[in-house]
Amino acid sequence: MNTQERIRRIQVNGDEAAFEELYSMHEAKLYSFACSFLGDREVAQEIVNDAFIKIWLGRNNLDAIKNLQVYLYVLIKNACLNHLRSASSKKIKELQLTESYYFHLSVDPAQLLISKELQNKVLKAVNSLPPRCKLIYKMVKEDDLSCNEVADILGLSNKTVFAQLAIAIKKLDDSLGSK
Repeated sequence: MNTQERIRRIQVNGDEAAFEELYSMHEAKLYSFACSFLGDREVAQEIVNDAFIKIWLGRNNLDAIKNLQVYLYVLIKNACLNHLRSASSKKIKELQLTESYYFHLSVDPAQLLISKELQNKVLKAVNSLPPRCKLIYKMVKEDDLSCNEVADILGLSNKTVFAQLAIAIKKLDDSLGSK
């Protein structure tokens, strides 16, 4: 069953099983995204759960959402920023994003073949990227979002996202010694 079918079942039938499937599909990526803003796992989990509560409570209007994934990322981003503002935390600096942002190599058969040394080089190279560059790179490469979706989520132009992604790839290429 695809996302649109789940949304229809949630909206029309109040299908809790479809809602749980939707939650399971998106929760981990949204949690990591929230952690990247907050650096606080507990608050990040609360924000993600609150977002899904909002989806459930507004389920009768789900057909108004054109792209649920982008909607969820924007909802999480705004909730994180609101939390940071309300906590009198004016520490929304790119340096903190660097310290708190996640990096996770997903385990699949191809990556199992990569040596530990190469994994460390990749981790070091990604972590050495400028904060905005790293955020965009991870959203595109790890969260499988399109450049247009990332632009919508972060409130940037498509051109800026493409440029930042190109910079990230060039810097990673240089860092890893590929020619």
